[in-house]
Amino acid sequence: MPLGDSITEGTQVPGGYRIGLWQRLVSGRYTVDFVGSQFNGPGNLGDHDHQGHPGWRIDQIDANIAGWARTYNPRTVLLHIGTNDVLQNYNVSSAPQRLSTLIDRITATVPNADVFVATIIPLSNSGQENTARTFNAAIPGIVQSKVNAGKHVHLVDMHAALTTADLIDGIHPTSGGYDKMAATWY
Repeated sequence: MPLGDSITEGTQVPGGYRIGLWQRLVSGRYTVDFVGSQFNGPGNLGDHDHQGHPGWRIDQIDANIAGWARTYNPRTVLLHIGTNDVLQNYNVSSAPQRLSTLIDRITATVPNADVFVATIIPLSNSGQENTARTFNAAIPGIVQSKVNAGKHVHLVDMHAALTTADLIDGIHPTSGGYDKMAATWY
């Protein structure tokens, strides 16, 4: 279950990182089925299902995740969320706690799933980037606390995989930026 906001949906490049990830998984001879209530992407994306919601914050994903997880029962969740909390300046000081709560809800609903939690990618606006870095700095500790509690949670440093040169509009990746995300998820 690719889970998150417009970056998961593939804004600017329909399918986004899911294209390169799908291609890498198939080439690696993995059997994969993307799941989710959303559907988009080009023909070279073999599976168009995802759970990416443009403009959504952590709390909005959290309000819906239990139902989605029960419906689709993912074995793996790829979570990239928090960008809109930063962009909307939505109680950013408590964003790490909201992320922790969301991870808890996912692991409680699908306890055998592996949850890969990504740091959010860079932002071109320097003030927003500083806020994103502060948010990202809390994620390794959150992930480690879940691991220490016996949960199948993993950290993915997505922020380090891209630079602002990989952004088409200061927020969303270019095709090449999305492919760097795909390689990092893979």
